[in-house]
Amino acid sequence: MINSTRRSFVGNMAGTLASAPLAWGTSAVLAADVPASARPPIESFFEEPAFGGASLSPNGKSLAVRVSAKGEPAQLAVLNLETMKPIIVAAFREAGIGQVQWVNDKRLVFNLHSTWSGPGLYAVDSDGENFRQLVEASWSFFKAPDEGVALLPGNTYLLQSLGKQDTDEVFVITPREMSKEKVDYIELRRLNTRSGRSQEVDTPLHSFAWVLDTQGALRLAVTRVKTKVAVHLRDNSGAWKQITEFEDLGQGWMSPRFIGPDGTIYVEAAHGDKAAVFTLDPVTGRLGDKPIAASKDFDLHAGFVADHQKLLGLRYNVDAQVTQWFDADARALQAKLDALLPATANRLQLPLRGNSPFVLVESFADQQPWVTQLYQRETGKLLRVGVSHPSIQPRQMGQTDFIRYKARDGLDIPAYITLPAGGAKKNLPLVVLVHGGPWLRGFSWQWDAEVQFLASRGYAVLQPEFRGSTGFGSRHFEAGWRQWGQAMQADLADSARWAIAQGFADPKRICIAGASYGGYATLMGLAQNPELFRCGINWVGVTDIELMYSVDWSDLSGEWKRYGMPKLIGDRTADAAMLKANSPLENAARITQPLLMAYGAKDRRVPLVHGEKFRDAVTPHNKQVQWVVYPEEGHGWRKAETRIDFWGRVEQFLAKNLAP
Repeated sequence: MINSTRRSFVGNMAGTLASAPLAWGTSAVLAADVPASARPPIESFFEEPAFGGASLSPNGKSLAVRVSAKGEPAQLAVLNLETMKPIIVAAFREAGIGQVQWVNDKRLVFNLHSTWSGPGLYAVDSDGENFRQLVEASWSFFKAPDEGVALLPGNTYLLQSLGKQDTDEVFVITPREMSKEKVDYIELRRLNTRSGRSQEVDTPLHSFAWVLDTQGALRLAVTRVKTKVAVHLRDNSGAWKQITEFEDLGQGWMSPRFIGPDGTIYVEAAHGDKAAVFTLDPVTGRLGDKPIAASKDFDLHAGFVADHQKLLGLRYNVDAQVTQWFDADARALQAKLDALLPATANRLQLPLRGNSPFVLVESFADQQPWVTQLYQRETGKLLRVGVSHPSIQPRQMGQTDFIRYKARDGLDIPAYITLPAGGAKKNLPLVVLVHGGPWLRGFSWQWDAEVQFLASRGYAVLQPEFRGSTGFGSRHFEAGWRQWGQAMQADLADSARWAIAQGFADPKRICIAGASYGGYATLMGLAQNPELFRCGINWVGVTDIELMYSVDWSDLSGEWKRYGMPKLIGDRTADAAMLKANSPLENAARITQPLLMAYGAKDRRVPLVHGEKFRDAVTPHNKQVQWVVYPEEGHGWRKAETRIDFWGRVEQFLAKNLAP
């Protein structure tokens, strides 16, 4: 019996959606009308989403969305909510729109979706006028006209703290590797999105994170000098004052997250073993006596939901994403919409200011791709705007449950397991899917194209949050320090044994797969546990820890190599023997199982040399290695055609190697 807190989000969405589609991604036949016996084509999973990334303007009168016609890159569209007329305001032939952010009620900034080059930064008005490039991009198909103002460097990115959103300005950050006074510092600039002009903002030396207040004033900065981290507060005179200091990855840490409209400072900090949300006294630097949000089982890395008057709530992941509303009206609205949409989890987006009659509702479930709707407060009706993957039928998707299993040393390991729809749930071929990072939370409860594609082909999918993963407390995180190829790897083998013991997995038909760190773990799993893993799939995976230190054309910073890697992975000199023993390259001769490997030629996180060296080491004694390089890809697959090709190879590989 699976121990899970999963809500019963099953079935077809058609009965809860408005009858008339409004704009994009909804003209296809609804999922319930597709025969349950049909296997969804690979394109249904890996084409560009038809619709997604919706965002209300600050006054709630317009809706910005990414839309995509079949086979085309994503475009930026704006829907005027007063006229209900949509227009395309930005589109490129060879690259899709990436992140989108409102600058003010009439202007937007956006970048392009890229996994190997600077994504650029562009601005445009909500009517499509006054387009301007702001940041260099490595795209051969687009050259900005000379407007007399130099573009910012290609490694310039938006600051995620938004402020008041009532001017033409945004804050941007540019990592600078080194100067005479600064090492690995980050430059913060205020950028006018109409003129393209910018100016550097005065911040404490070695700052790497900042928080604006809701009036748009810079108030908090976080610095790192070697292993010391400090939080600084800017007072009304403009002077910076250090309010606390702690050891990086040590005790007494805090992370400033948000400043409310009333000036209250909110931070993440330790509450026992878990991260919780506290208020911070700006005078004493002390946390509030009790957290305003905490969980005994999960770290709360919260998003803050606010309007121009007050903090409305927090949004965070436990076993699934939830919103904790402090505002009574918002809480009542959430309850009303959950009653209208009982088959999905429903995320509400409210206007920052103004009295717009609309609330944006984004709905999802494990079996249901994202559905975007507008709720009209006066009529109580929902208007469907778009569906991310309109040809997917929920009844054909597998159900995903959150579980915990015991590792061999007794540590509880969180995981998600997805079982195929229909048929028997026992003795299935299994894919152990390992997340990258590894120091992040790899998975969440929602529709996942990769997982559901595998489930649609009849495979159970197990996604362990092995030790070292974040989101499950400091003990779980720290248990993975210096454990590459050791206890972290054992957790993956133990996950497969758990699935066998539960009866879900056929012990002779288990594959291990993953990207980046997940690719590393795939290779080590094949080497260490040939009795468990019949085959492996590694894409963009690390193959040698020494290469992470020595390859100087990767994007791993000098500071990370000097202070982060020795503590979390191992010291290059003192731990040389350990790192060598746990290097896939050094263990290549032990791998004889079928192996699929794929890399991006323009990857700067895990450069192609990782794959090439391992390929050359393993192929002399293993004739079951498939190798593919995608020339225009980086650390992951940007193009739909790449995703379709790669997962088509995965489908054939698994069908051959996990057949009965």
